[in-house]
Amino acid sequence: MSGGGVHGSREAGAGPLLLGVRHHGPGSARSVRAALDAARPRVVLIEGPPEADALIPLAAEEDMRPPVALLAHAVDEPGRSAFWPLAEFSPEWVAIRWALDHEVPARFIDLPATHTLAWGRDEGDEGPAGRPDDPAGEMPEASRSEAPSDALGTGPSGEDAVGDEAAAHVAVRVDPLGVLAEAAGYDDPERWWEDVVEHRGTGRGDVFEPFTVLEEAMGVLRETYGTGGHDRDLVREAYMRLQVRAAQREFGEDVAVVCGAWHVPALRRKSTVAADKALLKGLPKVKADMTWVPWTYRRLSRHSGYGAGIDSPGWYGHLFGAPDRPVERWLTKVAGLLRDEDRMVSSAHVIEAVRLAETLAAMRGRPLPGLSETTDAVRAVMCEGSDVPLALVHDRLVVGDVLGEVPQAAPAVPLQRDLDRIQRRLRLKPEALERELELDLRKENDAERSRLLHRLRLLGVAWGEPAASRGSTGTFRETWRLRWEPELSVRVAEAGVWGTTVLVAATAKAEADAVSASGLADVTALAERCLLADLPDALPTVMQILADRAALDADVGHLAQALPALVRSLRYGDVRGTGTGALTEVAAGLAERVFVGLPPACAALDAEAAEEMRRHVDAVHGSVGLLGEVAAPGQDPSAASGQGGGDDASGPSATVAGKGGQGGATAIPGQDLPAATAATDVSGPDGREDAPAPAHRGLRGRWQAVLRVLSLRDTVPGVIRGRAVRLLLDDGELAQDEAARLMGLVLSPGTAPGDAAAWIEGFVGGGSGGGMLLVHDERLLGLVDAWLTGVPAEAFTDVLPLLRRTFSAYEPGVRRTLGELVRRGPGQRGSAAGAGVGIPGFGADLDGDRADAVLPVMRLLLGLDDDHDDDVANADDNDLAGVAG
Repeated sequence: MSGGGVHGSREAGAGPLLLGVRHHGPGSARSVRAALDAARPRVVLIEGPPEADALIPLAAEEDMRPPVALLAHAVDEPGRSAFWPLAEFSPEWVAIRWALDHEVPARFIDLPATHTLAWGRDEGDEGPAGRPDDPAGEMPEASRSEAPSDALGTGPSGEDAVGDEAAAHVAVRVDPLGVLAEAAGYDDPERWWEDVVEHRGTGRGDVFEPFTVLEEAMGVLRETYGTGGHDRDLVREAYMRLQVRAAQREFGEDVAVVCGAWHVPALRRKSTVAADKALLKGLPKVKADMTWVPWTYRRLSRHSGYGAGIDSPGWYGHLFGAPDRPVERWLTKVAGLLRDEDRMVSSAHVIEAVRLAETLAAMRGRPLPGLSETTDAVRAVMCEGSDVPLALVHDRLVVGDVLGEVPQAAPAVPLQRDLDRIQRRLRLKPEALERELELDLRKENDAERSRLLHRLRLLGVAWGEPAASRGSTGTFRETWRLRWEPELSVRVAEAGVWGTTVLVAATAKAEADAVSASGLADVTALAERCLLADLPDALPTVMQILADRAALDADVGHLAQALPALVRSLRYGDVRGTGTGALTEVAAGLAERVFVGLPPACAALDAEAAEEMRRHVDAVHGSVGLLGEVAAPGQDPSAASGQGGGDDASGPSATVAGKGGQGGATAIPGQDLPAATAATDVSGPDGREDAPAPAHRGLRGRWQAVLRVLSLRDTVPGVIRGRAVRLLLDDGELAQDEAARLMGLVLSPGTAPGDAAAWIEGFVGGGSGGGMLLVHDERLLGLVDAWLTGVPAEAFTDVLPLLRRTFSAYEPGVRRTLGELVRRGPGQRGSAAGAGVGIPGFGADLDGDRADAVLPVMRLLLGLDDDHDDDVANADDNDLAGVAG
């Protein structure tokens, strides 16, 4: 018995069996199981919150699969929470399962969660129980990455931050593992623990001896360091002593206690009941609920910021589960992973890796190869010295992506139950491993999945994050990155205050967010999210607030920021088949106010404000292009969204054709892809073009009139004037000759070099396809070239940064082509002032040598062979030369 001087059997009156363990230690778990089998106690007491006693029977359910965690949260403040995680190799979990299998009562004896959750709140921390920088609020006994001693239970349950002074105090806390390892001559506490505990087999000698030795070591440490900086341990240990006494009165001396080894000397110490109760007097309290939630290996590892005292939960799980030959089985598992990743790994590699690991262990004086030896062997033998595949092994196996499961009978808030039901219906199972989900919104199941993910994002449950689609730019496709983290269970519980179902909660949350929104752009973004999440009951409130804010806001910048999200809402509504009539008049009115206020707002701006206003001009231009394409209210939404057609093929810098060939809207880089490209999906299933809404007729013409004003007004900064000219040119509203004339005026010697450079930045900069425009329009390139070579030396240094920013945004191929055209010189390209000679963007004469060089490849591609007669061959060669030229 631990500390009682009993070996092999327990003496009567020796006191409770105290089993000091390391949390999440497979060696401790095996030793606990062996000790319980030998002692056969009448009750098992476990370090943990007593409110969870009613949840213990659920551990025997068939669909309960660790890792799992006990979750406690304040009823009135669900975000204030704490976790008690357990893996299959956790000694506490082994003790629970042993008690259930042997029909022995099991009870938790740590400080109740009702005090744990209230402790930090009354001391003024603003976060949940746990560290203030830890949004998940994990169980504090295992949540501080800076205190690895928590693995032995040194950290008080529910330890939360109490300000900078307490944070500084944490740094000086004693690390029992570190002290013992240093005394044994080890520089790595983890390695020492593996050698003396994890690699120690069970079934040899006295099963209680490991606990006796560990208790003696902890006793010496506590005599030397006191509480080691863990002052709240005194309160926790007082409560545990009271619970042990109560169990002894009920069951006699056949009581086993499984707790962190650090607490064992304190539980063995004699103390009066009155003294213990005095320590517990006046503790703060909150009403708390508890349940089981799934956990992950990643959340057990320091790698993810969860300092549970173990770096390698996947490795520990393997050690605990392997019946024999753990090294051979581990390296076989590693080989299987590398083979799945198409690496050449054979059985010979496994054999050699085992031999190397055993040799390294012998050289280092270790009883068995540990993780460091197996890792070195894998790097040398299977990874050929590379750390790249080794990182994959560490991520997939050493840490692992295991996600636990809890039974349906586990208590849960109504919102969680509704979410579980929807997940099962949509076949959208939570997984710890990140994966991509491609959705086609034309399919009902995929559309419902999209709505669920958007509703959860509104509620702050970030299960999925939108991602750029690699296979399509169509507005009816969505790509999500899904990854379920345990703390999302807390977010669901926290969101339960808004409603009992996902739909009701998301609706209530959207309405509350609309009321509290600080700016007009926030409200329009919320309207877009309501449409994405299909929340028709929230839209009237959001739209009323949007209309009120838009009527009162006179800042053109705010209006311009709000318009794109509003227009995207119209387009998204069409794609999903939801009505957007309420948005139509607001969007049109917002656009009209922008048209009126933009020219005065663009006057007398400094460089930074001018660049910001240029971005607003881009956003409004793209929005007007989309707004003119939105179907009239009452029109078939599938026709407006192009659901009957294929994927949208326009690229990031494509020019979207307008109605009747009247130009179109340029897709602005940096703008959301659906907003930039959706305007091309305008034909219905029968191929007919949709008529724009009546409220939107003429918007494009009025916007182009605004652009003309901006392009000609001298008080407008050059970057805005240049962008206005470029947008008019792209829309076909400005002839190339006129654009060249305006550029010539700006780049004349009478214009300051800084203003001219800003105009060029607006015209061909910003990643708007200006490079290709210069490649294929000799006159514009000639004007820029002539101006640049004529900039005075004293002014060149000032304009160089702006020019560098302009041209560095071009693709490498575009920059190379421009350099080649400039190298040939204006004489080769034709007159910069006139129409030019030859094909625009190329030399005036055919380069025969270059044409001859590509002929063999072109003949091969076209399937031309040498059997053709000479006339045909000559004709083909002439044609090919023309193509090559």
